[in-house]
Amino acid sequence: MELESGKKIILFDGVCNLCNRSVQFVIKRDSKDVFRFASLQSDLGKKLLAERNINPQETDSIVLIEPNVAYYTRSSAAIEIAKELEGLWSLISAFNYILPENIRDSIYNFIAKNRYKWFGKKDECPLPTPEQRRKFIE
Repeated sequence: MELESGKKIILFDGVCNLCNRSVQFVIKRDSKDVFRFASLQSDLGKKLLAERNINPQETDSIVLIEPNVAYYTRSSAAIEIAKELEGLWSLISAFNYILPENIRDSIYNFIAKNRYKWFGKKDECPLPTPEQRRKFIE
């Protein structure tokens, strides 16, 4: 996989309605064209998790990868993503300083645990529109 310089990869649960809506939310606000996307269930997603020793059986949440720099999971990933979005979304980074990570992740985990019940689930990953296709990597 050849990734353009300066791009960050968001791995997400491709069958989760909340996760897919979140991806659409990020795409609309990614005015700097920073993010590329792959589902956790894809071969690439599994490969990227394995390279970082992340157990896919224990991680069904969002993962943000800055190639050759770092990776983030759960609430830390959400905060790092928000920093790059247009508008006031970057203010979410204040939660890095206001709430300890274990509290942020407890809230995140509660939502993640209930996301299928609250928002539903698809049988398979939806296909991106032709305009969005370039943002998805395989």
